[in-house]
Amino acid sequence: MKILLVEDDEFIGESIKEYFELQGNRVDYYSSPKKALEEIYPGNYDIFLIDINMPEMNGYEFYEELRHYASDVPVIFITAYSDIDHIEKAFELGAADYIKKPFELKELELRVKRLVFKKVDCVKITDNYRFDLNKLKLFYKDKEVDLTQNERYFLEILVKNIGQVVDNETLKDYVWDGKEICNNTIRTHVKKLRSKLKENFIKNVRGSGYKIEKP
Repeated sequence: MKILLVEDDEFIGESIKEYFELQGNRVDYYSSPKKALEEIYPGNYDIFLIDINMPEMNGYEFYEELRHYASDVPVIFITAYSDIDHIEKAFELGAADYIKKPFELKELELRVKRLVFKKVDCVKITDNYRFDLNKLKLFYKDKEVDLTQNERYFLEILVKNIGQVVDNETLKDYVWDGKEICNNTIRTHVKKLRSKLKENFIKNVRGSGYKIEKP
């Protein structure tokens, strides 16, 4: 799971980031909403966690910018406000949920998982293979396939877009956090991953990227 977190209180922000990363998630944390807008590609996230009360621009304004590019990504607003007007405004903008400070990190985790994994946890790839989106695990006939972390991320983004091509730039951003790697690195990565599979369900779309066909 890839999370965008924007929170100007660095103690809270770092605590949330550490908590979710210890569970194997990826968290892009920004204390500055303006810097986040300059550096991120909104469509590459599974969920947004946005503080409302920030000095450069408030969370509502920030989300209004994001939703032009990622209207289907759920957002949880983090707020110290308790009055109904702020809550109402959050939902009017399309918030999936909100959480009031102070809160337990476990509560935030449960709210995140409810939104991200509410549709399905396991996705059937073939008659023999399935991928658990919650735990990022691949199974062959109920036996787990040993994967590296990047291989898990690679399959995660393909499975979330099953039946569609995921282009190389999106793969670089999602799997390698936007690091400067060449397309040959991706090809080598795919070759190693395929060597672990009994069925080749990862399809190369020449000049575009990779995809998994719908079963």
